[in-house]
Amino acid sequence: MLRRIALTVATSAAAASFAALSGAPTVAYADSFPLVPPPVSGADRTDHLTVTVSGAGDGRDGKFELDCHPMGGSHPQAQAACDHLDRNISWGKSPFAPAQERGMCTMQYGGPATAHVTGTWAGRPVDATYERGDGCEIARWNALVPVLPDLSA
Repeated sequence: MLRRIALTVATSAAAASFAALSGAPTVAYADSFPLVPPPVSGADRTDHLTVTVSGAGDGRDGKFELDCHPMGGSHPQAQAACDHLDRNISWGKSPFAPAQERGMCTMQYGGPATAHVTGTWAGRPVDATYERGDGCEIARWNALVPVLPDLSA
């Protein structure tokens, strides 16, 4: 028993040392969902988001309403967007969380497009801003397609 406890402590210490050496942040983000299960689907659940896109060009700019559960609104890909968000909600992880601070990001510019997403998702308030100023922000944008327009082409 004592040997098992010592092994657990040594393993935890090694993991903490690796995280410190790798520069992995240990900060929790305010926009992340708390560690609770997603709400149960039901008649009382309404998810509504307002997605405002500018600088994307080719007719992709505008203000779109996205309603899920039940699905509707003016979003051009409402069903695909709702399905994507449903697939990407999990305990402790927000699809709207900001890019990792001090993360290693490629120095590339993805264009002038910006987006602002507000509303309620899974019973929690959403207020997220998206840009394409470096590789991390581009990846964050792309992870939310089709809620945001696909600009990868």
